[in-house]
This record gives sequence, structure tokens and C-alpha cells, in this order.
Amino acid sequence: MTEHATEGSRVAAFFDLDKTVIAKSSTLAFSRPFFQEGLINRRAVLKSAYAQFVFMLAGADADQMDRMRSHITALCEGWDVEQVRSIVEETLHDIVDPLVYKEATQLIVDHKGEGHDVVVVSASGEELVAPISTMVGATHSVGTRMVVAEGRYSGEVDFYCAGENKAIAIKQLAEQHDYDLSQCYAYSDSISDLPLLEAVGHPTAVNPDRALRRVALQRGWPVLTFSDPVSLRARLPRPSGAAVAVTAIGLGAATAAGMAWYGLRRRRRS
Repeated sequence: MTEHATEGSRVAAFFDLDKTVIAKSSTLAFSRPFFQEGLINRRAVLKSAYAQFVFMLAGADADQMDRMRSHITALCEGWDVEQVRSIVEETLHDIVDPLVYKEATQLIVDHKGEGHDVVVVSASGEELVAPISTMVGATHSVGTRMVVAEGRYSGEVDFYCAGENKAIAIKQLAEQHDYDLSQCYAYSDSISDLPLLEAVGHPTAVNPDRALRRVALQRGWPVLTFSDPVSLRARLPRPSGAAVAVTAIGLGAATAAGMAWYGLRRRRRS
């Protein structure tokens, strides 16, 4: 990195979360405490095991993303927001802390050293994304927003932060914070984030799925491999309870389960 932020031309580095900053699905990681507190059943937990396997092998296409969204809204409808808040606050560091890639944290430090803002942009719920982003030292974050009515999830999505919507989100941030996207950076593992990567001047594929790797090689984009999850606990101060308190999780613990179920069915049919 050689471009420093200058007056009237601010620079940001946009990071996908799952398999880019952390080593697994951020929402899937919460399947155990959600099961223990009765938010999901045993079948959803079993689906999560398959989901993690599929998630590590391939990215989701547009059709799968739509199916994931439908699965998520059905799963989360009626969940009590305060119960979710309590679960996430109590388990966030124990679950997420060991999953953060050392390479990602160093890259975040490097960008901040260049005077760049760091923004995490994820399909996971914004209230989960925000505390994780705080843990790794990000400046801002954007995630999926779920509709809440009378203290419970309504089953509707206000903003699904995936695919083209990630590009929309960072363009809105660019207007708000005076970012010059032609000088900005973006990092992701998934072909579903191609709109995000195409929106900046410096895209990089991190742990890319097969489709994204092919695009990156065709276009001459850098390709990075992050493989060293390491605990942040000894290196970063633990935020207070207030800092990690959340009002909702947005996406349920089985966000990737819908993708796994659909992917496995397609393989069986082929």
C-alpha cells in the first residue's frame, strides 16, 4: 500500500467478514449458544454442520443468496430481541476471538497506519457485525438489517447486505465520508462479492472460491491466502459489556444452512 489519505480524497479499506477476517461463518458460529437457549432446534444445528462444510468449499451464487435470505427470515421470525442480545453479549468473545485471522488483523493495522478508514461489510446482521468490527479495530461496519416489531423479529428484511447491495452500501458510505472509491481497497473471498470488489480501485481476493479466483486471475487482481486464526485476547483490549451489547443479530445462527441444504440437493440431483 502506498496511497495515503489526502485532503478531499479519503481512502477506505472494505473487508468482507466471513473467511476474510474470520475463519468461518460469523452467524453459524453462534449455533451452539442459540441451540442451548432454545432459539434453534437440533435439526438446525445438524444443518449447520453441513453448512460449514459447504461454506468452506464454495461461494454462494445469486440464486443461493435468495434462498439463504428466505431461510433466514423464516428461522428468525418471532425471536425475542432481548434474548438474542443477551446470548451475543455473553458469548461473543469466546466464540469469535479464536477465529480471527492474524493476517487480516495485520492488514487492518497496516491500512490504519496509512490513514485509511477500515470498514467491515457483511451479510451477517449489523448488530453482530458491529461488535466484531470493534474487536478487530475497524472504523465502521455495515450488515444486514432485520425488521423488529414489538421486540421481536417480524420475519422481514429491511436491507440485505449481500451481492449488489454491498456495492450500494459502500457507495453510500463514500458519499457520507468523502471516500474516493477509485483509491479505496476491498477484500473478499466470494464471487457473490464481485460488485463490492468492482466498486473500488484496489480489489483483492482473499481465500477466494473457485469462481472468484478465476476472475481475479483474469483481471490481474492480487490473491491472498489467510490461514492463521489467532486469538485476539492477548493483543487487543476487551470492550466493555456496553460496547458489545446488541439489539438484534439480524441473521440467524443458521445463515449458511439454507445454502448447504440447497447445494446438497443440487448435487444429489445432478
